[in-house]
Amino acid sequence: MKTKITLIATVCLSAFAFSQNQNVHTQMHYYTKKVDSIILAEKSNMNIELDKVNENLKGNKVAVTEERLKRRKEIAQKYEQIINDKIENEKSELESATQELVRNAVLNPDGKYRLSFEPFSGKIQFSGKRVLLPKDYLHSVKLSVSFVGVNLTTKKEPFRFYSKDSDVKNTVYNSINFSVRYENQLGGFRSPVFYRVGIGSRTDYFTPKYGKVFAQDDKNLFVQDFSRGTVKRTSLNNSYILVPLELKWVLNPKYVEHENVKYVDNRQTQFYVLAGLYGGVKATSVIYNKFSTEYSKRIVERETVANGVNNFLVGGKFGIGYGGVGLYIQKDFTPTFNNDALLTSKYGLQIGLELLSVNF
Repeated sequence: MKTKITLIATVCLSAFAFSQNQNVHTQMHYYTKKVDSIILAEKSNMNIELDKVNENLKGNKVAVTEERLKRRKEIAQKYEQIINDKIENEKSELESATQELVRNAVLNPDGKYRLSFEPFSGKIQFSGKRVLLPKDYLHSVKLSVSFVGVNLTTKKEPFRFYSKDSDVKNTVYNSINFSVRYENQLGGFRSPVFYRVGIGSRTDYFTPKYGKVFAQDDKNLFVQDFSRGTVKRTSLNNSYILVPLELKWVLNPKYVEHENVKYVDNRQTQFYVLAGLYGGVKATSVIYNKFSTEYSKRIVERETVANGVNNFLVGGKFGIGYGGVGLYIQKDFTPTFNNDALLTSKYGLQIGLELLSVNF
C-alpha cells in the first residue's frame, strides 16, 4: 500500500517541524487520524471477507489451498485499491498543509512565538509563528500607553497652556491613557494612509493650587481651604472610557515587492502625522484626600463626585510620531466640568507622549 507508506513517512519526517506551528500541527493531526480511520474501517471489512473465504474453503488439498490463497490475494488487492482511492481524496488537502509546514520551517526556524523590541523607535512586536506576507503587516492590533499633562482652559482661550488663572496646578504629568487599536490601510497597497479605531481609557488627576482641596455640597463642586488637618496629597480623579477614530499619514513610506505587487513596507520604522476624534463616557469621578491630624498620621478619604463633572466627552487629536514613540495634543471640545462646578477653567487640553506601543 504505497500511498499509505508515503503518507505516513511524510507525517513522520515532518513531525518536528510542524510542532512549531499550532495551526499546521492541528491540520496534520486531523489528516493522520483520518487516514488511520480509513485503514481500520476497510481492514475490518477485509477481515470479514477473508473469514468467509476460510469458512467456505476448508481442507488441506492442494486445489483447495491454492484457491483459498488466490481468493485472499484478490480480496487484499481489492481493499488496497479501496484504501488508496479514499486516501487520494484526502491527499490534496494534506499536501496544502504540508507545503505551509515546509515554508514555515524554512523561513521561520526559530521559536513558536516571537517578541522583538526596537530601542531606538520604542516599538515592541509580538507575533505568532505563521509566515507573514507584506500585506499582513498592513493591518495590526496595537496596545499603547501614553503619559499626559492635562491643563484646564477657558472657552475664550482654548489653547492657552499652563494658564495661571486655572484653579488647578499645571504639571507635566497628571494623566495616563491606555488604548487598544485596530489599524488598517486605507486605499490600495501603496497608500501611505491608515485608519485606526479602538477602545481605551483615560484618567485625569487634578490637584488644586495653594494647598486647597476639592469639595462639594448638594449642588456644587468647588475648591476650598482644608481645615481638618495637614494635607499630604489631594486630587480629583476623573476616569473615562474612550473610543478613538484616527487617520495616520506615513511621511516616509518605503515599499517592498512581492509576487509583482508593490506594498508599503510596514515593518520599517516610519515618520507619521495623525489626526482624529474621540468620544467617551465618564466611568468614575472621585475626590481623594490624604491628610494627617494630631491623632493620626495617615487618614485617607475617597468621595464620589455627585455634581459638577460632565458624563460625556468629545474631542480632537493631532500628533506626530516615529515608530512606537509619538507626541500629540488633544483638545476636549466639551467641557470637563459643567455649570455646577464653581471653577474658572473647565475645558481639558492635553499634551501627550506615547512611549510604549505593542503590536500583536
